Amino acid sequence: MTGQSLGPVEPWAVRETELQVSRLGQYESVFALANGHVGWRGNLDEGEPHGTPGSYLNGMYEQRPMPPAEPAYGNPESSETMINVTNGKIIRLLVDDEPFDIRYGTLRSHERVLDLRAGVLDREAEWVSPTGSTVRVRSRRLVSFTQRAIAAIRYEIEPITERARVVVQSELVANEELPQETGDPRAAGAVNSPLVHEADEARADSAILMHRTRLSRLRLAVAMDHQVQCPGQVRHHVESRHDLARLTLSTVLQPGERLAMVKFVAHGWSQARSWPALYDQVEGALATAALAGWEGLLAEQREYLDRFWDRAGIEVDGDDEVQQAVRFALFHVLQASARAEGRPIPAKGLTGTGYDGNAFWDTEIFVMPVLVNTVPEAAAAALRWRHGTLDLARQRARELGLAGAAFPWRTISGRECSGYWPAGTAAFHINAGIAESAAAYAGVAADEEFEAAEGLDLLVETARLWRSLGHYDAAGGFRIDGVTGPDEYSAIADNNVYTNLMAQQNLRDAARAVHRHPGRAAALRANEQEAAGWLAAAQAMVIPFDERLGVHPQAEGFTDHEEWDFAATAQQDYPLLLHFPYFDLYRKQVVKQADLVLAMQFRPDCFTAEQMARNFAYYERRTVRDSSLSACSQAIVAAEVGHLDLAYDYVGEAVLMDWDDLRHDTSNGLHIAALGGAWMALVWGLGGLRRQGDQLRFAPRLPARLERLAFTVALRGRRLRVEATRLAARYLLMNGGEQVEIIHHGDRVVLLPGEPVSLPIPPVDAGPAPVQPPGRAPVPRR
Repeated sequence: MTGQSLGPVEPWAVRETELQVSRLGQYESVFALANGHVGWRGNLDEGEPHGTPGSYLNGMYEQRPMPPAEPAYGNPESSETMINVTNGKIIRLLVDDEPFDIRYGTLRSHERVLDLRAGVLDREAEWVSPTGSTVRVRSRRLVSFTQRAIAAIRYEIEPITERARVVVQSELVANEELPQETGDPRAAGAVNSPLVHEADEARADSAILMHRTRLSRLRLAVAMDHQVQCPGQVRHHVESRHDLARLTLSTVLQPGERLAMVKFVAHGWSQARSWPALYDQVEGALATAALAGWEGLLAEQREYLDRFWDRAGIEVDGDDEVQQAVRFALFHVLQASARAEGRPIPAKGLTGTGYDGNAFWDTEIFVMPVLVNTVPEAAAAALRWRHGTLDLARQRARELGLAGAAFPWRTISGRECSGYWPAGTAAFHINAGIAESAAAYAGVAADEEFEAAEGLDLLVETARLWRSLGHYDAAGGFRIDGVTGPDEYSAIADNNVYTNLMAQQNLRDAARAVHRHPGRAAALRANEQEAAGWLAAAQAMVIPFDERLGVHPQAEGFTDHEEWDFAATAQQDYPLLLHFPYFDLYRKQVVKQADLVLAMQFRPDCFTAEQMARNFAYYERRTVRDSSLSACSQAIVAAEVGHLDLAYDYVGEAVLMDWDDLRHDTSNGLHIAALGGAWMALVWGLGGLRRQGDQLRFAPRLPARLERLAFTVALRGRRLRVEATRLAARYLLMNGGEQVEIIHHGDRVVLLPGEPVSLPIPPVDAGPAPVQPPGRAPVPRR
């Protein structure tokens, strides 16, 4: 997989040194700013040209009717699409009556920089208008981590060569025209004019627009206020109407003089509050932002990120590009989740409307491990959002004739939005992923209050689902038939190994939780007898194994399927789902993304070392990675079985997924799960991190390309620093408290607070590296 690199390699920045109109969409996603509640795509300040305009509020969606071609019981009748809300980014500039538009006149220079430590997007341009006036434009924007409703821009205009008449128009725009849908089913469907006007007001230097959605009946308010500095007289005019509010500033500037404007934008939405209440909410947010001021917002942003990087930073010595890319990945994972607080973490975060802004199983499997170890408060909030949808999941389970809770495959509000049931409804493994995240968070964060409340609820109801979904066969094995595993090129399979192993862990974790919290469990009508039934099902879980080949089939019978003809598949035919019918894919041994390999990643305790090596080699030859979620898991297991150079090749693909636009769809929004997977590829892969109950296991090994890898993980509410070279690993328990025990390459090690321990890394000889389908190998980083 190849793409186009973003720009120069720098430790803490992403820099665009020359504006390329053909790549506007990619850079709009890359330069997006968000805090988990508000999201602004990296559109140009003046709004045009653009790839896709994008201003988002997490959870703000419109319903879309989804009439089936052939009605069937249990199919959802509507879907949910994250909408483009009122745009507060737009600042238009006219110089001597000529609009500043990069398509006209001469753009002498243009640079944008995403600062990963300051959390701001900087832009500087020098432009000669068609009439010959030369001006310099500077802007800096942020979406605040500390004031979650607030985004802000500082905009500055300066004539270079001669006196200029300058007009600045700062706008709020609702119901912007969006580009047409693409033919790619992974891209979002645009919702045109979803907002219905309710109120607007303009006064002094501020304005507000209030709307509601037509079908989902969600109410939205966006307000703006301004602070202006100028050496001369400035004329102000403010106006508002249904879908537009505008502040117009006009002045005359001499060369070297500057007009500087700070624009504060406040956002709010609600399903329940009245428009006067929402009005007051955004007005209050503006007042708080104005109190902090522009410099105050910048300082708060930097302080927040300093704390984040202190606990989440990864140091990669020996590959500057990967170092830069993994920081970029962590920054965007943070932006997708930090202030979500009761809302989902969409597959694209708040960077674009790919996948209609829906959340999938990606969150729990690829994002939550990062948050649990770096931003535990965001992990808790994401789990509490899932818990908040529990009643809908119980209702869905009953609709499907099952007990417990069946969480949706794709959703915004908690309702199932997938109309293709083989890939949606049948992919029950999302429930085990939620249970895995709940157990991991409770253990790593030592959050006993969560464990005894929301955590227990999630574990019990997902365990009940598995017990009702599966059944005992004549031989006494517990089977889970007719499900779809992580590999979306297979469907409706019996005993998918990943699903069964994750369900097994779910059942055991739920039984332990009921035993630890009998009082709360009683309120759920869960008791030791029911828990014993879960343990019995877990013990009898069917895990298929092909004795003839010595490997685990991805699902029962998979290794008997016909092989896919890779030699006859042209490179332009990838991804296969866009060029071949699912019927054909489902019948063949071709794997879209890690499935059995993912099972080995999360349940390595269930495989011998020989089985892991044989399984990995078998599925390498059949995995085409038509999903962005595969490379990180292949990196992790490649490292586990000792193929360190191959593991690092997959690390490169994982961290550069959006950086180099490897899938040629970054313009639809970033792949947040893949960015989380970049952290996992390094920490779980080369760092060898695994969780065994409340204990952490490490088996670090570095490829020849790297000199050092360092990272920090959480451990029962404490922090553990890990540094590895090719010869040794150093562990440091950073904060106080009692001693803890970890496992280093199979050996138990006791760590005392503040006392580093260095241990040798044993050598490994994994033999020849496995091969991939023709043309599907990762790009070598050696």
